[in-house]
Amino acid sequence: MLSGMKGAIFDLDGVIVDTAKYHYLAWRSLAERLGFEFTEAHNERLKGVSRVESLRILLEVGGVEATEEERLEMADTKNKEYINYISQLDPSEILPGAKEYLELLRSQGVKIALGSASKNAEFILSRLSITDLFDAVIDGTKVSKAKPDPEVFLAASAALQLNPLDCVVFEDAEAGVQAGKAAGSKVVGIGSPDILKEADIVIAGLYELLAQ
Repeated sequence: MLSGMKGAIFDLDGVIVDTAKYHYLAWRSLAERLGFEFTEAHNERLKGVSRVESLRILLEVGGVEATEEERLEMADTKNKEYINYISQLDPSEILPGAKEYLELLRSQGVKIALGSASKNAEFILSRLSITDLFDAVIDGTKVSKAKPDPEVFLAASAALQLNPLDCVVFEDAEAGVQAGKAAGSKVVGIGSPDILKEADIVIAGLYELLAQ
């Protein structure tokens, strides 16, 4: 499956770098200001979904009603706090084996794209000093439909000028795995086989692929 791929499309959070912890801290801080607790278990529901949908889930958890204007303000407040966290990112926070695997794929002539819901993806890649390892970056500023809709992966395949059938998606979230499959690509799940049941294979991290 991996030996024949022409393109590789990577999610960002949980695959290349663990910024999910910073998302959680920012969402938890917002919940505290709104007067309720937002736990790590609640946060699992936010994996792979857009900022707007994440806020909807958070408000649902807290039983909080808000106008559209209030929601926009909340989302903006959360994002500013999140950006404060990721402004401290450096290459040491790249997940084990991720940079090495990207470099290996490039040496083999595989085209590489990022396919992420994050609207801060390009900033994060620059902080990690790995922007030049990607041929295309498709993020939340370029697509409107959240995973499990396949839009982000279809757009990434198109940006690489490849058929989605010739691409492999690397994802750590259930919604992302479903999006990759819906796009017609093979999917490597990164995380728990119990959660990522629909992936073609599941690994603990990209470092596992360096030994193959």
